[in-house]
Amino acid sequence: MSGTDLLELSVERIIKAAPEKVYQTWLDRFEDWWAPKPWTTKILARDLRPGGASKLRMQGPDGQASEMEGVFLEVIPNRKIVLTNAFAADWIPQAPFMVALFTFEPHAEGTLYRGASRHWTEETHKQHQAMGFEAGWALVAGQLAALAEQD
Repeated sequence: MSGTDLLELSVERIIKAAPEKVYQTWLDRFEDWWAPKPWTTKILARDLRPGGASKLRMQGPDGQASEMEGVFLEVIPNRKIVLTNAFAADWIPQAPFMVALFTFEPHAEGTLYRGASRHWTEETHKQHQAMGFEAGWALVAGQLAALAEQD
């Protein structure tokens, strides 16, 4: 299956740091890199294990706010994180939008970082694209890279 068959959107970036460092930065500095500036992110819950809760709030400079809640599906330290918003904590179903996949692959220059979202329907795929997925996720991947590449 191709990314199109999966209704997938993705961004890739070479980050000049080891996968372990990029992964740890992804976790430890998430609030610093996840939202495109001047937006901010606040982690409200993070239980980093399959079935564990994930909840965050993004806040805009004019007071706009968006909360996202979901669960982790797969966590492979230093290599992969998969989560979905199809469930809230305790496997409570909610209207699904996407499955998010983040991978940290060894690369000659450091890490090939990939952020992807897969959608249940063509409608949500197109909606996410129209929301500026490519530009937004590429921008935050750059913010992650800047933090991970610091000494």
